[in-house]
Amino acid sequence: MIIQNQADLTRAVLAEVARTPDPRLRRVLSAAVQHLHDFVRDTELTEAEFRQICAVIAKCGQLTTPSHNEVVLAAGSLGVSALVCLLNNGGSMGETTANLMGPFWRQGSPLTPHGGSIVRSPTPGYPVFVKAWVRDEADQPVARAEVDIWQASGDGYYENQDPQQADMNLRGKFMTDAHGCIEFRTVKPSGYPIPVDGPVGALIRAQGRHNMRPAHIHFLIHKPGYKTQFSQLYSSDDPHLTTDVQFGVTQALVGEYVLHEDQPAPDASIAGPWYSLEHRFVVTPGEAALPPPPITAKTQGPRPPLVVLERTTQGELS
Repeated sequence: MIIQNQADLTRAVLAEVARTPDPRLRRVLSAAVQHLHDFVRDTELTEAEFRQICAVIAKCGQLTTPSHNEVVLAAGSLGVSALVCLLNNGGSMGETTANLMGPFWRQGSPLTPHGGSIVRSPTPGYPVFVKAWVRDEADQPVARAEVDIWQASGDGYYENQDPQQADMNLRGKFMTDAHGCIEFRTVKPSGYPIPVDGPVGALIRAQGRHNMRPAHIHFLIHKPGYKTQFSQLYSSDDPHLTTDVQFGVTQALVGEYVLHEDQPAPDASIAGPWYSLEHRFVVTPGEAALPPPPITAKTQGPRPPLVVLERTTQGELS
């Protein structure tokens, strides 16, 4: 087609997309083209703004390394990750314990015995003894499911960001028992700011948002016959539950940390206050597939500074 005007252009692109043999890819590409062209028209996008958007997309790719994923960070900060999760989970239940994968999952975390600790080097934070159950939609226990755990430390760093932490610190893999249960010891995580030295940071500043994630522990539940579930269990006492920069907090995943100040801890070596945390996760039938991990290695440089942005009434363009 020889293009006469902007309407011709959209029709020409859609006509070529319609040649795609794979029906699912054809549907996705057709919708993407239509929405992108409509976006350009609706916003009356200028040439300078188009160049700026292209530069932001390119920069996200350039900043993605084996220990940091700016693309996943951007998707979360725009609510896209959370929307995809909620659209694809819950079904007739209307509620789900599935949640964001996040940018910090690594494969190969150590298999850890029932009740074992995932604290693998000196780590700040109160001791926490976690007990979690994996159930199916009929509320029956799911035994022999792999549950991968990872979290930030009490000072807000994942081990892949922090050369001071041992490799795979605060990461571990467990197998559910006959009751669908796992137990492990960790430290109470803290909320933390997401990195803001790239395009995601500029976007958040422009909106006047803070960059804090509420404290949480990640759970990845995997067993053949069940849909692999990524989850995050959030701390009910965190001040950023309602303004999570990644829009990940759902009511089904707000966990209650119970403080114990006068009772002996399950581990006799623990002196002083400690917490317990219990929660139930529900998995659904489906494909037990694992996506490519967003990171594959530990940083070789110094740990990044934790820059905290304040939530303001008006954003600023940087």
